[in-house]
Amino acid sequence: MTTPTTAVTAQGAMGSRLLNKVPEVTVWFWIIKILCTTVGESLADYINTTLGFGLTNTMLLFTAVFAVVLTIQFRTKRYNPFPYWLTVVVVSVTGTLYTDMLTDQQHVPLWLSSTVFSVLLALVFGVWWLRERTLSIHSITTFPREAFYWLAVLVTFALGTATGDWTLELTNWTPAQSVFVPLGLIASITALWKFGANPVLSFWLAYILTRPLGANIGDWLASPKVATSPGEPVGLGLGTFTTSLIFLGAILATVIYLSVSRRDVAEAHETTHEQSVTTDARKERIALGAFGLIAAATVALMIWAHNQPHVTCDPTGQSETMPACPKAALSSSQTAAAVAKYQKLTQTAIAQDQAGTAAASHATVQKMRDDWDADATSLQAVNKTTWTLLDNQMDAVLKAYAIDHGNIQPAPAAEQKQQLNVLLGDLKRHRF
Repeated sequence: MTTPTTAVTAQGAMGSRLLNKVPEVTVWFWIIKILCTTVGESLADYINTTLGFGLTNTMLLFTAVFAVVLTIQFRTKRYNPFPYWLTVVVVSVTGTLYTDMLTDQQHVPLWLSSTVFSVLLALVFGVWWLRERTLSIHSITTFPREAFYWLAVLVTFALGTATGDWTLELTNWTPAQSVFVPLGLIASITALWKFGANPVLSFWLAYILTRPLGANIGDWLASPKVATSPGEPVGLGLGTFTTSLIFLGAILATVIYLSVSRRDVAEAHETTHEQSVTTDARKERIALGAFGLIAAATVALMIWAHNQPHVTCDPTGQSETMPACPKAALSSSQTAAAVAKYQKLTQTAIAQDQAGTAAASHATVQKMRDDWDADATSLQAVNKTTWTLLDNQMDAVLKAYAIDHGNIQPAPAAEQKQQLNVLLGDLKRHRF
């Protein structure tokens, strides 16, 4: 999809001598954009989960990297494929992590985060339009317009992540099945754009939808062939590392090709002097009505899929998109085995601290946290008072390790060991 431009205001035309800072919207633009969104999903999962870096640490890392690459992008005088697409890759990961932080750490419902990001995006576009009188990416020729552009891009990635995950939560579709919804919507938008729909509106709608499309493709490629628990996604089993590597390689090859061929760079005169485009107001109104019908049909499809019989909770308590299933109280032998498991994990972490292997101790505490969360409802059903006491001390241990506690720094090893010893004593002293 390419987007005809609208007339530039006198303020925008005279406010800067920069050439356009974004590529021409050709088929290459959409190919590499989808590649970037797939990397955003798989690379974030790989660093956060597979490497055990943790969601908070991964989010902080990519926020810092985003600030660096965005500074580099701002300092360029015209569109350059390498810094531009590097920024898109990084912002795709960062936007994904912001939504994951809200969902997994703050337990914000996906419908709420989708609503919040939608309102935020509307505000960004509203202020952008009021100040610049254009939302066309063919007019990114001043610093304010570029700032609005990247802010909008960041919010679209976060919004696309939230709506994509919300779709999976509502429908319980597999990633492979979920690909067809954004793909069909993008095809419909393209057809309406060709008919005469507003080009800027068409562009941004398609841009938002590439996020769930790329994420679903990434999940389909990376997810195991057999579900690890009911409701978990299944796919081709390539893993997040292999998927990230494949798509990063494809992005690099495409960027190199575009750098050499300059297929996505317009002539200087065309990028700095936008031409007025005569549009058909009648066709735009018809297309706008069609957009409304498509939105209504999509909502109806979601409602229908949600009402179909499917797994609505996760018995393991580890799903990212479904609530944990209620669990029955453990038997006395099962409770004793669970307590013994946590005693052993605590002793292992203490031994690892004493040996000076901080990374191993951190990984052990993370596993203890995951198991504790999975066993929570069953242990509460046995004795909620004892569980609450132990849960408070478990939280003190997690805080010492800076796990699930925002921006705080890990405590010294001595304090970590002290909190672990208190937890070990509580596990031995208090009975369920």
